[in-house]
Amino acid sequence: MCWQGSAPGACAGHVRRAGGDGGGGRAGPAGRAPEIVPQQVAMAAVDSFYLLYREIARSCNCYMEALALVGAWYTARKSITVICDFYSLIRLHFIPRLGSRADLTKQYGRWAVVSGATDGIGKAYAEELASRGLNVILMSRNEEKLRTVAKDIADTYQVETDIIVVDFSRGREIYVPVAEALRDKDIGILVNNVGVFHPYPQYFTQVSEDKLWDIINVNIAAASLMIHIVLPGMVERKKGAIVTISSGSCCKPTPQLAAFSASKAYLDHLSRALQYEYASKGIFVQSLLPFYVATNMAGPSSFLHRCPWLVPSPKVYAHHAVSTLGISKRTTGYWSHSIQFLFAQYMPEWLWVWGANILNRSLRKEALACKA
Repeated sequence: MCWQGSAPGACAGHVRRAGGDGGGGRAGPAGRAPEIVPQQVAMAAVDSFYLLYREIARSCNCYMEALALVGAWYTARKSITVICDFYSLIRLHFIPRLGSRADLTKQYGRWAVVSGATDGIGKAYAEELASRGLNVILMSRNEEKLRTVAKDIADTYQVETDIIVVDFSRGREIYVPVAEALRDKDIGILVNNVGVFHPYPQYFTQVSEDKLWDIINVNIAAASLMIHIVLPGMVERKKGAIVTISSGSCCKPTPQLAAFSASKAYLDHLSRALQYEYASKGIFVQSLLPFYVATNMAGPSSFLHRCPWLVPSPKVYAHHAVSTLGISKRTTGYWSHSIQFLFAQYMPEWLWVWGANILNRSLRKEALACKA
């Protein structure tokens, strides 16, 4: 403080000394503020950022808690879904084998119709139904094979058999005689198995036009019209079952099997929709989505045949699939296929496509090598 009357120089000197004693600042010309060193600026910036961070964290704390709750809910939901899926796997494929077999004749009716019944899954499914006491009507285009299979089933299982010779690739006109042949039959179970497959996995432009029409006429039209023929009788009797053989390849887009997998996706959606329409009328509609089964579609030298637990024989597959009838409206029909289906459901689409490309390229290479 400068007393009144003091010398001007003394007052100015006091100011300079005060500035010099105030720390690291350097006194400037008279009337200007002291300078600030860089270290002080840096420390002030850090302190300000820390305070700002604390304020933001305090204001966002409620949002962090909400996000944590959402994450915990999502994790719990996924965990419960996986547990339920594995429980369904055990309930569907293992528990029914511990008890007595269902009486399919009493539950659905005396006769079963099986299309594509001379080979593979169709033949094995017909034999499994016959072993449970159902009479079977076999449908295929090869009369000689039909008669042989019908006689073997009748002799082995002591049931009645009948045959209908029909070429499903010929179009709409074939269904009039089929409807006449089935008119007076008590059809309890219809198995839509007939189908056309690529000779081996192919790119779409490599598939012939005739093969594409066969896929449409046989894979799509045959199942639709066969259901249309037998369903009214089932509704009238208030009981019946329709089993449509789709494919595991339809659960996601499958390159190199584009037309085939798309046709099987149609069958899967058709079956699921019909189940919703007719369940209240006593009709059970099941969509079967098998993965690879050791049929003629995979050659006898195929590496797929080396994994019997993963690629079952038609007989083993049919035995397991029939045991799911009346229990599950959509299933692969076999326990290891159900595990594959679970993985397919949870994996991203790009991973499915990548694996399908590798597998189908291998199958195509093997098939072409066998033809050479």
